[in-house]
Amino acid sequence: MPYKDNLKKATTLKQELDSFRPLTPEMEKRIMQKFRLDWNYHSSHIEGNQLTYGETKALLLFGHTAQAKPLKDHVEMTGHNEAIKYIEDVIKQERPLTENFIRELHQLILKEPYEVDAITTDGKPTKRTIKIGEYKSVPNHVKTKTGEIFYFATPEETPAKMNDLMKWYADNIQNNDLHPVLFATEFHYKFICIHPFDDGNGRIARLLMNFILMQKGYPPAIIKTEEKNAYFTALQQADAGQLEFFFNYICEQVNNSLRLMIKGAKGENIEDPEDIDKKLALLEKELDTIDEDQQIQTHFKKEVFEKILHSWASDLIKAVVPTIQKFNHLFTETKHNYRGSNVWLSFVNEPVAELLEDIYKKNKEQEAQFREHDCTIEVGTFYGSFKKGGLNAFGCNYGFKIKFENIKYEVYVDEFNAENRKETKVYEKLLHQPLTNDEIKKINTMLGNAIFEHIDYFTKKNGLRK
Repeated sequence: MPYKDNLKKATTLKQELDSFRPLTPEMEKRIMQKFRLDWNYHSSHIEGNQLTYGETKALLLFGHTAQAKPLKDHVEMTGHNEAIKYIEDVIKQERPLTENFIRELHQLILKEPYEVDAITTDGKPTKRTIKIGEYKSVPNHVKTKTGEIFYFATPEETPAKMNDLMKWYADNIQNNDLHPVLFATEFHYKFICIHPFDDGNGRIARLLMNFILMQKGYPPAIIKTEEKNAYFTALQQADAGQLEFFFNYICEQVNNSLRLMIKGAKGENIEDPEDIDKKLALLEKELDTIDEDQQIQTHFKKEVFEKILHSWASDLIKAVVPTIQKFNHLFTETKHNYRGSNVWLSFVNEPVAELLEDIYKKNKEQEAQFREHDCTIEVGTFYGSFKKGGLNAFGCNYGFKIKFENIKYEVYVDEFNAENRKETKVYEKLLHQPLTNDEIKKINTMLGNAIFEHIDYFTKKNGLRK
């Protein structure tokens, strides 16, 4: 299993760290201050605390409060910091883990009772008081994303289950066959399954896990805010009976902490990169989810124009030209036109294959004059005069245009609009994204309808038909 490899790595890193021990008091203080800040910020932030890392640092190191941030967030952050310091003292005194100690930690992180919104058994909204340092008196089961209920220990079961957990801890604390990281991780999971308090169970679970790690000479595992989803996913996999995934995840975090502590022991810089580097890394991680097809893959140039002309643009011309030509017999002096880059061509009833050959040929001849700016592919109709209109004859001019820009192209189609024509943008795409067959069909239909509606309107308006 992958977690076994990580456990071996943890053992190796721990041995390397031990080779630097004992650390000087100054070195120990510097490293623990870093762990404490990260631990306070990330563990609280995962549970909804709104203080930023900088605000957390200002509060805990200098006592500065952040404006416009909830007082409760400041109180709980300082309380969490007190809990960590209490853990450090208990470890130095070599005191054992007890239920009373766990209740004291709960009092430190939550400080005082408060009310939260709740739902009664018959579905009505109500308020519930969160008690501090006391086990739950009402169930705190949760609804999963699938709508199923995940059941923690009931209030009636909680005292006995906590007693069992303390006995399990006492039976295994001296068990050298159980790796300390597995021991601490399993304790975390067993505690979470009980969920003994009304609130704060996640923070307490991480505090106790790190208490055990530090008892065993390991640094605390820091579950970072950006790793929140991976952490919860690993917990959910453990709920499904796959505890090894949770073992592996926590072991990776312990190894990260071991590496950081080794750097500190060597006198190297253990500060995080500047905030901009953190923000950029997180931004890039979030942007990785964007479909590659929605990213810029090319810029407009002659080679791109050639590729488009010989592919989907030709397919569009093949569809549109025969539709245009269906109306030719209704008009006199018809002369349609094609324009692309520096190429101009006229056509009436020529087969579309012949027209395309002429376009390719002229384009090749004019390639030296290719211009990247204001480049388009256009097909326009000029139907001359309506034959049966007599003195009330009328013309008819419609078409489509593909307008190229640096990273994209836009497709415009003329639509009939009473006595005028209206140019409508129908598509906007990145240069590497071709028009689909359905999109070509839509453009062809729009253009054919515009020509028909124009003829229909003017033959009625000019008295040629009712």
